[in-house]
Amino acid sequence: MITNCVPSEGFEISPRFRSTVEKRIARLEKDAELDEAHVAELWDGDHIRRHMQLVAVQRAEALRMRLFLDRAHVRQPRPLADL
Repeated sequence: MITNCVPSEGFEISPRFRSTVEKRIARLEKDAELDEAHVAELWDGDHIRRHMQLVAVQRAEALRMRLFLDRAHVRQPRPLADL
């Protein structure tokens, strides 16, 4: 389920959090590709349907996370204080 509950002005995230989300997106997309390729080995129609639902959910979650990152700005590090 994709919801539009993010403010339009954007928000800031840390570079580390952005990297974590990007890695999760890559993992979801890779898993979706592998799961879709695995469908050819299935023979039960209901199992195929459920498996394709899994692929659709993985892709939807990756898209939701990409949209999140599109709205986010990476927080710039604060300058170090003079000692």
